[in-house]
Amino acid sequence: MSRAPLLIIAAGGTGGHMFPAQSLAEAMLAEGWRVRLSTDPRGARYTGGFPEAVERRVVRSGTFARGGVMAKIATPFLIAMGCLSATFSMLTDRPRVVVGFGGYPAIPAMSAAWLLRISRMIHEQNGVLGRVNHLFARRVNKVACSVWPTELPGGVDAVHTGNPVRQVVRDVSATPYNAPDADGPINVLIFGGSQGASILSEVVPEAIKALPHALRSRLSVSQQARDADRDAVIAGYTGMDVAADVQGFFDDVPQRLVAAHLVIARSGASSVADISAVGRPAIFVPLAIAIRDEQTANAKALEAAGGAVVMQEPEFTPEALTAQMRDILSDPPKARAMARAAATLGMPDAVEHLKREVLELGAAA
Repeated sequence: MSRAPLLIIAAGGTGGHMFPAQSLAEAMLAEGWRVRLSTDPRGARYTGGFPEAVERRVVRSGTFARGGVMAKIATPFLIAMGCLSATFSMLTDRPRVVVGFGGYPAIPAMSAAWLLRISRMIHEQNGVLGRVNHLFARRVNKVACSVWPTELPGGVDAVHTGNPVRQVVRDVSATPYNAPDADGPINVLIFGGSQGASILSEVVPEAIKALPHALRSRLSVSQQARDADRDAVIAGYTGMDVAADVQGFFDDVPQRLVAAHLVIARSGASSVADISAVGRPAIFVPLAIAIRDEQTANAKALEAAGGAVVMQEPEFTPEALTAQMRDILSDPPKARAMARAAATLGMPDAVEHLKREVLELGAAA
């Protein structure tokens, strides 16, 4: 009896890469495929939500973006060792398709698939190709993009699949938005990505403090803050007559997102996908140090549609944020219009589009 076809998913060590990878893994398991995840120790931290049926392989890789001189010297050797290991593994158990989601840990599996001429594709979550996806864009059978249009190398065609969201987000994506009423509670959700969320911790409490008391006293705030910032954020809300839940990490973001009347967040790819899939008004603060400014590209369509406000870091001051929050939360028709606009761009079924592309590749292999 022949074994089920094997899909190898290669993804780097951030939630932005791992969450859509998890979504595709869930979908392909349901199609009867075997799924193996190839990642590094950083990525392994995000595998808790993956189905148990997904085989985990932690590979050697490295990045030139972190570490000192010796770490950078070691990087190509680590990547080479990872490529050899991935090649041997694929010779032993040949996959039908390999899909890369970006990040340096994706290099070994994608390189091995190219060497062995295995059907392969990449999925880009941001509006600008990341370094690793840019490297493989001309060396794969398909390029799938979340944001449309996405900046691509010359001569490279792509398909628009959207950015897959996890099943827990799809489960709540049809929940209606209830705009804040005249005197009821108002829920505000604040979260940043794995990098540079300190500016949210510094600015948001000060902005909320400056809101009119009649509005501020109705707020229930859920704010994700890095451990180094958490005590300062909690102190910032002390004595403010605001119900504030400040944690280092929320494991129930979809439920908090559904309850939110307003979201303030970085515009990382997964954050934008989740917020638009559920359809909630948002204020996005793109990460200024992003080399390709991909977070601005991620939020551009939502801003143009009227579903979000984009505030670049230099303009993200307490005074400016207070004004934006007051305008949205004091105007229920505006908040409802923003929610509707966000939902029109949401693609909770993005994984179905991506799955179809994988199945087509597999059928042609």
